[in-house]
Amino acid sequence: MSEASDELLMMTVQRGQLDALNGLVSRYQQRVYNYFLKSTLDGDDSADLTQTTFIRVLKYRNSYKQGSSFETWLFQIARNQVKDHFKKIKVYKDRFTTADILPDQEDDKDELQLEREQTLMRAMSQLPEDKRELLVLSKFQGMKYEQIAELKDMSVSAIKVQVHRTIKQLKDIYFELENHLN
Repeated sequence: MSEASDELLMMTVQRGQLDALNGLVSRYQQRVYNYFLKSTLDGDDSADLTQTTFIRVLKYRNSYKQGSSFETWLFQIARNQVKDHFKKIKVYKDRFTTADILPDQEDDKDELQLEREQTLMRAMSQLPEDKRELLVLSKFQGMKYEQIAELKDMSVSAIKVQVHRTIKQLKDIYFELENHLN
């Protein structure tokens, strides 16, 4: 038996069979958590935001439109959560500390690899929130440019250009940070 599609599960949730949400949570919980982690750079906040996102999925289940992408709808809720989060704390650049090690890192990575990843996270923390979001969605979450364009209400070509420019900016910041460390 094949698994039910995201859209079918969401339609089942809309009809009041709330247990169907468990299937969507199990499919997307880690991706949503990682999106928040790379956006906020804080594990505790990310866990809270992930939980709140799925609560909002339940609360706003009737706003989901049949035939549309559940993933895009879910990440729109997550994006709104990030915006609300940063409005509450106002300052996010000071939240990164060098002691933070991301939970999805493996323990057996060598020290040089861990340093590079920490430098990358520091570089990402220096990007403006909207640019960092583009990278998180496209490179870390693997969303297609079409989905990101729909989320941000922009053209696909504009998203491609912005992602390309943001990667170049990130590279510049990364190598500047790396030079300061050496």
